[in-house]
Amino acid sequence: MSSTLTTEKLLTAKAVGQMLSLSKRQIFRLNSCSKIPAPIRIGGAVRWSEQEISAWLAAGAPDRKAWKAMKQREDK
Repeated sequence: MSSTLTTEKLLTAKAVGQMLSLSKRQIFRLNSCSKIPAPIRIGGAVRWSEQEISAWLAAGAPDRKAWKAMKQREDK
């Protein structure tokens, strides 16, 4: 049996903060202002994809609206 599961590392706000040298609180502020990619919600937990955060940083850390537009252009 072959499955194509992707193992994607999900980061907490604290871990994202460590990547960006910011506090956990500042990550939540940036999220509420749509300055970072949208998180994934699992029940009451809020997590960010490590791959997406890395790609977002490589793209120059645009705001969420610009980031979504960039991702949509890539998908076409």
